[in-house]
Amino acid sequence: MLMGGSAVCDFLGCGEEGTIVSRLSPEGFLVATGKKAYSFREAYRRFHYCGNHHDELMGGVWSRVRKPEDKKEGHVAPTAI
Repeated sequence: MLMGGSAVCDFLGCGEEGTIVSRLSPEGFLVATGKKAYSFREAYRRFHYCGNHHDELMGGVWSRVRKPEDKKEGHVAPTAI
């Protein structure tokens, strides 16, 4: 944690202030907590990222989603748990 209660970016080795809350893991996948939750919103672990690393992760997700050769039957979605 940074001074004042701010979160640090969860991207490995960053250390900048994590101003964006996301459910994308540093590997670019949605991550469930594995615990019982009362709502969909509570069911996923939350990460904090600086703007640059959040943009980088989102870019990776979109590039995987857009690749037509990855649309084979049985292929795991980039947001799979």
